[in-house]
Amino acid sequence: MKRLYYEITESFRIAFAQIRANKMRSALTALGVIIGIVAVTLMGTAIRGIDTGFQNSLNMLGDDILYVQKWPWHNVEDWWNYVGRPPITPDLAGRLNTVIAQTPNSLLDIAVPVAGRGTTAKFGENKVSSVFTIGTNSDYSRILNVDFKEGRLFNDTEDASGRNVCVLGYDIAEALYQGRSPLGEQVFLNGHPFTVVGVLAKQGSFLGLMNFDNQAVVPLEAFRKAFGVRRGSELRVKVRDKNRLQDAMEELTGAMRRVRAQMPGVRDNFSINEQGAIKAQLDPVKQGIAMAGLFITGLSLFVGAIGIMNITFVSVKERTKEIGTRKALGARRRTILLQFLIEAVSICLIGGIVGLALTYGLVLGVGAAFPAFPVEFSISLVFISVMVSIAVGIVSGFAPAWGAARLDPVVALRYE
Repeated sequence: MKRLYYEITESFRIAFAQIRANKMRSALTALGVIIGIVAVTLMGTAIRGIDTGFQNSLNMLGDDILYVQKWPWHNVEDWWNYVGRPPITPDLAGRLNTVIAQTPNSLLDIAVPVAGRGTTAKFGENKVSSVFTIGTNSDYSRILNVDFKEGRLFNDTEDASGRNVCVLGYDIAEALYQGRSPLGEQVFLNGHPFTVVGVLAKQGSFLGLMNFDNQAVVPLEAFRKAFGVRRGSELRVKVRDKNRLQDAMEELTGAMRRVRAQMPGVRDNFSINEQGAIKAQLDPVKQGIAMAGLFITGLSLFVGAIGIMNITFVSVKERTKEIGTRKALGARRRTILLQFLIEAVSICLIGGIVGLALTYGLVLGVGAAFPAFPVEFSISLVFISVMVSIAVGIVSGFAPAWGAARLDPVVALRYE
């Protein structure tokens, strides 16, 4: 054991002496590993960021909310079976809540009507375009999965009377009032004045497509007066137990068929959507990105390994007489094998450390340039990168090291 420890420490000493003696060659050799490790860690960080952003986006939809809509959240080829469906109107919520209340041990909590339309918000000289304005009732607070930065949601009285009050998203409040508190101030939505009673906390965007901070919420009756209710209405139904989501969907299907007075055997004239439908569609895309990333990083590491193997073979040729001398003096094959193997692994580890440092800097730069993209430099990626560096060193250095260990000392001493 003591001899093995001595052989390993001596091999590291010789390896670093050779790296110092051939700085430029060692740097060029490590370059392939540096590129490979940067590719591995950047791809891992990107995939982790996409996954985190994807999950955060899904959480905004609510994992305990079902959406009753005219169209399903997936591509349909038989569109003619959907286009003729009757619209989902807000009055269906009250009838659906009656059915829920009459159902013993119902898995459904409450149905809330939601109508939406894009408009422009104005306050003084400030204006925000493409504001998604939601018309709903006071029960919206029971399905809202975000806190308030300040203020509140409109109450039952304001809802029932259709008073012109509203809750603004974080970005709209910042853009219109520029640091001032908007509570009690008037904002014009579609040219109609609304009094601000609340501001939502910052949420972010859904997959970079829909900005949840760029919305306004108003009472449904006020929405009717300002915009009318035509298309774009839906029901959002809160589930009591999100672990029984499929059972809740089946119950909701039956309840909606009762509300719509559909006869047995007649196809549903509505769709029930939940976040799993989006996940099912986007998972293959995410997996495709991951596979492409693994191929690119694998190719980079393969090129780096070939470079290290080539340089190690050159090093063995240059030091053939040294190997012969050491073997003539009693060095074992294991000693020679360890010497060149540790040299290859050392170059890979240096390349891996440099690659990690470069990646860390790039991740900080991306985080500063794109604050909305969730990037993080995790400890698991550091561990994986170190393990990959060692593995590349062992794989690429084993063949040259094995060749050096098997050299005949007599032949090696005569080598010119």
